Amino acid sequence: MGADLTLPADARSGGPALRLRGIVKRFPGVVANDGVDFEAAAGEVHALLGENGAGKSTLSSILTGLYQADEGSIELYGELVRFRSPREALAAGVAMVHQHFRLVGPLTVAENVVLGDPRPAGARLRLRSAAIEREVAALATRYGLDVEPRARVWQLSVGEQQRVEILKALYRQARVLILDEPTAVLTPQEAEALFVTLRAMAAEGRTVIFISHKLREVAAVADRVTVLRAGKVVAAVDMADTSPEGLAALMMGREGGAVGSRAEPYTGSGTPVLELDDLWVEGDRGVAAVRGASLVVRPGEIVGIAGVAGNGQRELAEAIAGMRAPRSGTIRAGGVALRGGNARASIAGGIAYIPEDRLGTGVAPSLAVSANLILKGYRSGDFSHGPLLWQHRVRVFAQALVERYHVRVAGIDTPARQLSGGNLQKVVLAREFSGEPKVIVAAGPTRGLDVAAIEAVHGYLRDAAVRGLGVLLISEDLDEILTLAHRVVVLYEGAVVGETAAATASVAELGLLMAGGAGAGSAAGAAAAGAAA
Repeated sequence: MGADLTLPADARSGGPALRLRGIVKRFPGVVANDGVDFEAAAGEVHALLGENGAGKSTLSSILTGLYQADEGSIELYGELVRFRSPREALAAGVAMVHQHFRLVGPLTVAENVVLGDPRPAGARLRLRSAAIEREVAALATRYGLDVEPRARVWQLSVGEQQRVEILKALYRQARVLILDEPTAVLTPQEAEALFVTLRAMAAEGRTVIFISHKLREVAAVADRVTVLRAGKVVAAVDMADTSPEGLAALMMGREGGAVGSRAEPYTGSGTPVLELDDLWVEGDRGVAAVRGASLVVRPGEIVGIAGVAGNGQRELAEAIAGMRAPRSGTIRAGGVALRGGNARASIAGGIAYIPEDRLGTGVAPSLAVSANLILKGYRSGDFSHGPLLWQHRVRVFAQALVERYHVRVAGIDTPARQLSGGNLQKVVLAREFSGEPKVIVAAGPTRGLDVAAIEAVHGYLRDAAVRGLGVLLISEDLDEILTLAHRVVVLYEGAVVGETAAATASVAELGLLMAGGAGAGSAAGAAAAGAAA
């Protein structure tokens, strides 16, 4: 494994590892951190909570050398430090698994893991050696992070890329490890396994700072919790003295919003708005990623697709949206077969698509918010005359959507890349819903969002179902699926291996199916055998 780090005596004895005092960070027009005091002990898992814009990312960036504080001090194992770069922070043993990944697409998993290895050149293994691949494979196996060391990063799903980022930090044996939403793509069983790993790291004297919006996970793994709101610390509590509901109230400044109840059973009827019949879709590596999937979504129904990232969810969504041509099988919207691999045909057929990568796929980052809101409709007579856009109509339309969906933005001319994750997702939702679709395909629609933004997105999806739209919700968050969906379909290795009503679904059974247990293998095998016949 990566170079071993000898922990200071304070760490081995359970003493304080990290102290921040009076941290202030200002940006034009905003104070991101306003006198933040934060302390994490060696040997503990410390959760850092707060809505988007609360100051968590800024504080983490200061800890890892991306930003320097305007005021305040940082102590690491009793010594004052000031990191001028991420390299300095890493050299001191402070590492972070970022929500937005720092990976090089053309390189393999193993190459990305060892890229930037701080060990002296004489001790560093050759980047492309088989030994490195074996080392990374052993590390992945040890921590239950299923990823192929030789795979190119660009071929991986978002969830798999997140595992690579975790491997990078583990490879360097960080003394202080900051994890930003590390379980977003794991089954309940895998999340529990990761928690065991985090506890083991803490038992070794290391400090784990756990950033998550999944309050039940925080309750399961954290020793202590610090809550930020509007750049200030509003609470620092022992987890044993609070609850998910209490944490949600602290984060939002009001009661409610911790954990949603399950959706009521579906009672509607009518012609299905979306039908998949024995759908086979190839992945980027040329092998079947979706294998014989069949399902139905009816008007007003929310169907949840549960599964660990990398089990065909991305390829399934892209095939329905017309971004990837199926190998075989049929996709019907409103009873009409769609032409595979044709995004315009899918749009014309009433398919709206909310991709898992909102910044890379959902929007054009450099274009204005107004331009992003008409990306799917700018050819219509409502917005253009020949090659010319009716700018006034575009602005009126965009401003109306910004107000309707409560997008917080300085103006509709603001480039999309400057928006927070929650507001960026609202732009995507506003654009997709404005086209009057029949079906919403939502892939990870709340990944990385704060509690308030999650509530807003959930509300839009529920409203869509009430209006008679069908919703196909693809998420690795079982709580989200069970909160929203009427019916749950489990995908494993590209095949449908289980289906149940959300109101009566067992989390443990769904988790086993997602992990390939409880008959998943036989179901997948039956699908493969049927296709072969």
